[in-house]
Amino acid sequence: MKLVSLALGAALLGQAWAASAADFSVSSPTIQPGGRLNDIHVFNGFGCTGPNISPALAWKNAPQGTRSFAVTVYDPDAPTGSGWWHWLAYDIPASVQQLAQGAGTADGSKLPAGSQQGRTDYGSKGFGGACPPVGDKPHRYIITVYALKVDKLEVPADATAALIGFTLNANRLGTATLQGLYGR
Repeated sequence: MKLVSLALGAALLGQAWAASAADFSVSSPTIQPGGRLNDIHVFNGFGCTGPNISPALAWKNAPQGTRSFAVTVYDPDAPTGSGWWHWLAYDIPASVQQLAQGAGTADGSKLPAGSQQGRTDYGSKGFGGACPPVGDKPHRYIITVYALKVDKLEVPADATAALIGFTLNANRLGTATLQGLYGR
C-alpha cells in the first residue's frame, strides 16, 4: 500500500510539473507564430541588408524554481549540417519577463544588468538576424526562452554556441518557443 501511495504521489507531482511547464510561453509583437519574420529582424551582411534588430520578447508562467533565463534564436535549416545560431543571451535575472526590441546589441548594453551574450555563428556577440541563401525554402527561426535552475551559467566568455546550448539543456527547468519563417 505504501509503495502504491508513493507511486501515485510521484505521478501527481510529475503531472503538476508538466502542467506548469506547459503553461510557460513566449510571444513577440513583431513575430506571429509560424508567420514571416518582420524585415527589421534581417541581418546586415552576408548579402542581406536589414536593420538587424532583435525582436521584443515577453514570457510568462515560468516553472517554479526558475533562477534565471536564457534566450536563443536558432535556424535548423541553415545549409551547414549543424544549423545556425543567431543569438544566445543568458544570465538574464529571474525577475525579468521581457526583452525590449533591439536588446540584442553587440555590446549587450540594452540587456538587463548581469546578462551575457554568446558568440553567434556570424562570429560575434549580439543578435544576428535572418539571412538565408537566396532561393532556399523559407528557413525556420526558433526563438527559445529557457527557464534555468541556476543564477549564472558556468561557461567561459568565449564559449561556443554548442557549449552554451549544452549547458542550457543541462540546467533547464522548462522552455517556451516561438517560430518564425524567413526566405528570400
